[in-house]
Amino acid sequence: MHSLHDLQAAFARAVLEQDPSGIDWTVCGDDRQDRLAVYIGNTHHNLREALRAVYPVVDRLVGEPFFDYAANRYIRDHPSQSGDIQRFGDSFPAFLDHFPPVASLSYLADTATLEWLVHEVFHAADHAPLPLSELSSLASAKCSTLRFRLHPACRLLASPFPVLRIWQVNQPGSQSDESIDASAGGDRLLVQRAGFAVNIQALAAGEFAMLQALREGQTVDDAYELALRQAPAFALGEFIERRILDSTIVGFAL
Repeated sequence: MHSLHDLQAAFARAVLEQDPSGIDWTVCGDDRQDRLAVYIGNTHHNLREALRAVYPVVDRLVGEPFFDYAANRYIRDHPSQSGDIQRFGDSFPAFLDHFPPVASLSYLADTATLEWLVHEVFHAADHAPLPLSELSSLASAKCSTLRFRLHPACRLLASPFPVLRIWQVNQPGSQSDESIDASAGGDRLLVQRAGFAVNIQALAAGEFAMLQALREGQTVDDAYELALRQAPAFALGEFIERRILDSTIVGFAL
């Protein structure tokens, strides 16, 4: 006799793989196939639409029929691991990066990564700005022992492709017919939420290196050294002031 867990696992596999062969039909009613078809149809439709909502640019680039095909493969190979549908699709860029039918679209995975970061930043936790009362201790701190904390609703992305422009001209409802040269150069981007809007900033090499090092927990001195390698004239004081004012930097530890 099968346990409830075994029955639930078999049912989940049948829905995700669209294959009912593993189900013990003796515990089901006469209309079992019709009911299973409803579950399969609803589950795949809802998960496909969840992916489409997060990845509208990818959908536009490959077309709706192919997006549905890729989404169905992704749903089968990477079933949701959370009850929160907003978390579904985090590995879709990596899936596309290894999906043979889109191998010729070398920019597609990075474009999808940008879309996921926009989605992730929109739903990320909020954080108060750096309190003014802490700025006096910041002014007297030694940079060699200082570690900045970045806002939880910001992400960084470096790509060898012009993904920001690809993302911009392929927004839903866009009438642009601009052709983007994928080999025209890459982007270094800061994806950040301001209020209820997500902003994407193109960064110079020095500032990107600085922010990336700070996000990894490196000290200001070490991060500054990395920034100087990319931009010998990098202005540390100006960078710190600007990023505190726009709440990219929201805290620090000595």
